[in-house]
Order: sequence, then C-alpha cells, then structure tokens
Amino acid sequence: MNEQESFWRDQYAKSYREKNQSFDQDLGVAGWKEMLRRADGVQTVLECGSNIGRNIGFLETCLPQARMSLIELSPEAYRVATADHRTEHSFNGSILDSKLPSGHFDLVFTCGVLIHIHPDQLLANMAKMFEYSRKYILIAEYFNRTPVMIEYQGQANKLFKRDFGKLFLENHAVEIVDYGFLWGHVYDAGGFDDITWWLFKKKL
Repeated sequence: MNEQESFWRDQYAKSYREKNQSFDQDLGVAGWKEMLRRADGVQTVLECGSNIGRNIGFLETCLPQARMSLIELSPEAYRVATADHRTEHSFNGSILDSKLPSGHFDLVFTCGVLIHIHPDQLLANMAKMFEYSRKYILIAEYFNRTPVMIEYQGQANKLFKRDFGKLFLENHAVEIVDYGFLWGHVYDAGGFDDITWWLFKKKL
C-alpha cells in the first residue's frame, strides 16, 4: 500500500466520511443528469472510489433500472456504501487490486478520486477503468492545464491536479462524447466542487 492509499484508508477516511454525509439530493441528481445527458442505454454502473455511496445514491434516481457496483478503499466507507445501496459487484480495496468482470459495465466512472492517486500510478488506474468498461468511461476531477501538486488538509502529495481527460484520451482507444464543468457556486451543496468532467466512449 502506497502513501496515498494509506492516507485515504487509515488516516483520513473517517474525517472525510463525516464531512461528506449530507448533500442536496436534487442538486446531486441535476449534476449527474448534466454529465450523462449524452449517455444512452446505461444499465450497469461501476464507481471506482465510492466512499459512502453519495454518487451511487444520486444515480439510483437518475438511472433507476441500472445495476450499481462499486470499488472502495476504506473498510468503513465500504461497509456503509454496501449497507445503504444494493450492489451487483463490490470490492473493498484499491482499484488496481480489484478483480471485477472485464467489459461488463456500461458506465465506469470516478468523481474526485484520480486527483488523490499518485501520478506514477495514474495510467495503471485508468487502464483498469478502461478494462472494466463495456461502453462509457466518465472522469470528473479537478482540472489544471499542467500537472501540479497542491496541499490537501495541510498534507503534501495527497492531491494532484492535471488535464485528466487529455491523458485518458491519449492513452486509450476512446472518443470524446461530451465534457463540461460543474461550477461549485451552483453545485457545491450537491457534493461537487468545481469539477471538470469528460464522458468517453470506447471505440469499436
């Protein structure tokens, strides 16, 4: 387990969970409807890094017929997420250690997760997302034109901003379907925080 995984699983998981338990359901659903406005036929969803299942909860409203699955590093957050939401597949551990069906999920996504992965492991994590996806991959993260590390809660090497969309596009056989920005001024109460998002589709 590397420095970032240890921080999120053992050191900061409880604090993060406590600060992220209450959201505006309508705003959260509105944000997801915006990000999925051009995604068709999504019946199976995998969230990579679910924490307590905030996004899964929003998607249960947006995509009521879809089967949800998740990967979560923190044992306690995993327990809460799987207790509160019915999941088809779930894994407690890192994205890289997970073993879920390849090419099974219509939509594989991260939301505020890749920013916390060390740059040396970023492509490997993205490759895992690509492997799991049958059709769409959605990445919703903090954006910066050039890679930069910024302190997170006074800690170094815990948050990395960059152009995640460009990196994914350059390394996988995908096409861009849609992209946008959820302005925190509008969407913060829904749990979004000035995130840039990209929706990709696998090339046949």
